[in-house]
Parts: sequence; structure tokens; C-alpha cells
Amino acid sequence: MLVTRVLGDCPGCGGKGEFGNVYVSGNKVLRGCMSCTYSTTVLLPKLRKKILYLDQFFFSSAFRECDQRFVKAADRISHISALQLLVAPFSSIHEDETHLWRGYGDKNKENLMEFIKVTSHGHEFKPAYKVERTQIVRAFQSFLADKPPEFQLEQRDVVKGNIHKWDDYFRIDVGRYTVDIELMRDLKQQSVEGLVDLFPHWRQSTSTFDEDVAFEMQDAAKGYIESYFKYASRVASGDYDALFDSPIMSKVVESLLYCLPDEMPPKERFMRVGAFFKSPHFMEIPYQWLSARIYATLKDMVKRGEHVDRDRALKRLRGFFQDVKHVSTYAPYCDAFVMDQAMASLVANPHIGLENRYGVKVFSLNKWDQFLAWLDALETKMTQKHRAGLAAAYP
Repeated sequence: MLVTRVLGDCPGCGGKGEFGNVYVSGNKVLRGCMSCTYSTTVLLPKLRKKILYLDQFFFSSAFRECDQRFVKAADRISHISALQLLVAPFSSIHEDETHLWRGYGDKNKENLMEFIKVTSHGHEFKPAYKVERTQIVRAFQSFLADKPPEFQLEQRDVVKGNIHKWDDYFRIDVGRYTVDIELMRDLKQQSVEGLVDLFPHWRQSTSTFDEDVAFEMQDAAKGYIESYFKYASRVASGDYDALFDSPIMSKVVESLLYCLPDEMPPKERFMRVGAFFKSPHFMEIPYQWLSARIYATLKDMVKRGEHVDRDRALKRLRGFFQDVKHVSTYAPYCDAFVMDQAMASLVANPHIGLENRYGVKVFSLNKWDQFLAWLDALETKMTQKHRAGLAAAYP
């Protein structure tokens, strides 16, 4: 056996310095000998790690070492994670933002992504689009079964594998980033400019907050439906490239149709999907609920006189869409979320109340002492049974 942590002499063959830990898996440690077949298993206590989401600004700041608050916090997070008390998975949005990083060169981008993965100890959230689609399909199934519209969060919807297990000694990294970076940069800039250009119209609007939320919900549903019909029309006309180059959101309605009986007439199938998009089941989906209210709250802020200067608004909101994606997709599943001060202030707005609704603690620079105290408390509350597990798994 390949012994990773040598503990001493083998109880089986007596080999000097031949016996030790081979690997950690789940809640056990396999121990064996480098010279004979003797092996034994040591059971470890079950874990329930806290889940922390670190926004991209945290990783970028810690990596550049321009602010020691982030550097020290990153070291603390790494230490608490090594104690198997905390996990800070990275997401597809981290990868997108890292590769959009301007002015630092490809090597630095690779190093930043590696820094993110090391801090995350290799743990990863499922891609944002998969989480979004999974939530919609589960809500639709609940709608079809005539169950209450309240959405039940399930960690398996968002996390790859079992994160509440003892980490092994090694992690396998698979590089896979193939997105057209320049196209993404252009689309990001166009999106922000399009958003800010709406502000003069918003200032003249007399709609209520609830009406704005309803509009955001309707607009999201419209986007799924129109994207699907565009995709289906291309396929029907013989343009089979649509199977490969259509937007991911175009497959959402298709996924819903698969949930319906094959014998159901097409018209009735689409009517059921349409009814779902107008139902409380769709409106209670965490991603939809949060994103709709974040945009409606921004509109309310604009109506009240904020973001008047266009150039300043473009600068302040350049990462807004990515921040909304971070929060709306992953925050409901986390125990804590570190985000920039502007977004932290926005989600604390009574119209959203992120902490109260989903029980996730929100930290930003203006709550940095509370964040560090939260991290310290995780170690302070560590049990003796847990300490014994650490000594057995990582001698």
C-alpha cells in the first residue's frame, strides 16, 4: 500500500516505519503497511461543516495582497477549513470572473484560480445554470403534484458530492475553461450600459415595488419561453447547430416538458408550463425570488435619487449582474456569505431581508470584526471528539 502518513512499525509484519495512514474517505481512515497486506480502519466522527461563500472581490483582494485584512482572513479560513469545520466551495461564477480579470495576464489568472481552489480545498458548487434549472424543475414537479408552493432547499441541488466528510490528502483538479473571454467582456459591458440607460425611465415610473417584482418575474418567465421557442424553431427548420450553440436557458422549458406525460396533447403541455410560470410555485423559487427583488430594490433606489451620475453608476455597477448571480444562486444554501459593502447593504433592505429569509449570515468590510469572530467561534466550539478525529486523520 502507498502509505501517506507514516505512524510507526507494522502490527502485522513488524516492518520498521512501514505502517501508517493510506487515505481518508468519508468518515474513516484506512491504515496499512508498505510491505505486507495488513490493514485496519479507524472511524472518524460525523461532520457538519459550515458553508461559506466568498465573493470574487474577496479572492481578488486576498490574492493581490493589497489589503492585509483579506490576506489574514484567507489564512484564517484556510486554517478553519483544514480543521474540517468549514468549507468555502468555488463556483462557475468565480471561474467566469477570474478569466474576465483585466490587466493581470494569463499566468496571474491561472494563479488566482489556483488560489481560489486551494482556499476552497477543492470543493465546488454546481454550475449556476444547473442550480437554476434544478430549482425550476423541482418547483414544477411540486406544482404538478399540487403541493404547497414553499420551496424546500436541498443541499444536493447545489453542492458537488458530500462536503460533510473528512478531506483526503490529495485533490484532483481538472482544467476545463473554454469560454470566449472577449465576448463575455463585451456582453458584460453591454449589459451594464443597458441597465444604467434604463435609469432615466425608472425615475419617471410610478409603479410600486410589488409591481416591479411582478414585472421581473414575468420577464424571467418570458425569457425562458421565448428562448425555448427560438431553439425549437431552429431545430424544426433543420438547423441542428441549435442543439449545440443555443443558450443554456433555452433548455429550461424543454426540461419541464419532459416532466409531463408523453400522451398529453402538445397544447395542454404548454398550457401547464405557462400556468406554472404564473404560479406561486415559480415565484417562490429562491433564485427567482431573490433576483427579482434585488432588481426591484435597485429600481426603488434609483427612483429615490441614487445613481444619478451615469459614469459613476457604470463604475459602481460594473459587477452588479455577477453579484446578483452569486447571491441569488448560492446564498440560500450557505451559512455565511462574504460580499462587498454595496451588495450587503442592498440585500439587508427590508424588501429582501436575505438573512431573515434564508438564515445566511452576511458579512462585508463594515462587519469584518463580526466575520472574524464568527470564524473564531467555529474553532472555539470544537469538541474533544472532533480533535481526536483530527489527530487520527492528519497526524
